[in-house]
Amino acid sequence: MPETSILLADDNSFILDHVRHTLEREHEFKILAAVSDPDVVLRECVRLKPDVIVLDISMGEQSGINLAMQLRDSGNLSKIVFLTVHEDHDFLNAAIGAGGSAYVVKSRLSADLVRAINAVLDGKLFVSANLLQNEP
Repeated sequence: MPETSILLADDNSFILDHVRHTLEREHEFKILAAVSDPDVVLRECVRLKPDVIVLDISMGEQSGINLAMQLRDSGNLSKIVFLTVHEDHDFLNAAIGAGGSAYVVKSRLSADLVRAINAVLDGKLFVSANLLQNEP
């Protein structure tokens, strides 16, 4: 089976390292880049054409949701897995509306991220379970 190429985007270097470590244990994943600058995210997505983008919702002044909309509007076909601290249905709805295929809460990163990537590769939507349990 071919490797799934992944671009990581988060403005927190600790989270980037943790995500990279979590995904590098999976032999079917290849990390193409780990970036913390939102402007670099757009450029690298165009250049690298990853299968999946793991994208933080809050990247400093730039919103990952806005980045996802820009990627979608540019015709980017990468699956977007949002990674966030926000356990909020308004953020969830905005993320899915912007083209996200998964919504992973950072407190569940170790348990959910690999499952989320596999789900979106299978054409499914994935949302961290603790958010689903707290539906309004």
